[in-house]
Amino acid sequence: MDKIKVLLAEDDPNLGKILKTYLEAKDFEVDLFVNGEEALLGFHKNTEYQILVLDVMMPVMDGFTLANNVRKTDKVIPIIFLTAKSLEEDKLKGFEMGGDDYITKPFNMELLLARINAIVRRIHNVYDEKVEKTDYHIGDFVFEYNHQRLNYKGNEQKLTSKEADLLKLLCEHTNEVLDRRIALNRIWKDDSYFNARSMDVYITKLRKYLKLDDRIQIINVHGIGFKLLVG
Repeated sequence: MDKIKVLLAEDDPNLGKILKTYLEAKDFEVDLFVNGEEALLGFHKNTEYQILVLDVMMPVMDGFTLANNVRKTDKVIPIIFLTAKSLEEDKLKGFEMGGDDYITKPFNMELLLARINAIVRRIHNVYDEKVEKTDYHIGDFVFEYNHQRLNYKGNEQKLTSKEADLLKLLCEHTNEVLDRRIALNRIWKDDSYFNARSMDVYITKLRKYLKLDDRIQIINVHGIGFKLLVG
């Protein structure tokens, strides 16, 4: 697959350089612009961008205005807003501007990567039922999603539907961060506090099932989500 091309608009030169270097290390192609006006010109000159990552508070033209201008010609390109603001009305404005996600500064780089990867999977229809993968090898385990069972050297563990759904998401992100919010919205359809606590219980259960193979871990990534590690 060709590299995903990202337009990054960030007026902080240090943060912009760090984000560009990090995403390029993760195999994205990134063009960095230091204000909204330059970013808009760059957007119109290059028709190959697949994701926009826009700082909200920029000189010349802010991120919301930039997004509004982009939406005049492209209604579907994914937009992630970066901002120091955390007020709910600011988030709502971001979504009203056609944003797909909203990340409050300061943030962990892995959080941004997880959000971008979620969008990439959506773009490429990874979850299309016609091609959806249903069986997974996790170390010495064989996980049969459709049958909701986990086999370890002849021993079978039946899974509940939520256990199976959660393990499937973890498998799809093996050795990557699974964003808590993505898992909650995909499986529980809501990212409330109580559902988050429920998911933690299911994570504990999955750890117990998988502990038979010491090469497998489900680790917490603080403030972001979980990572299924298979050695």
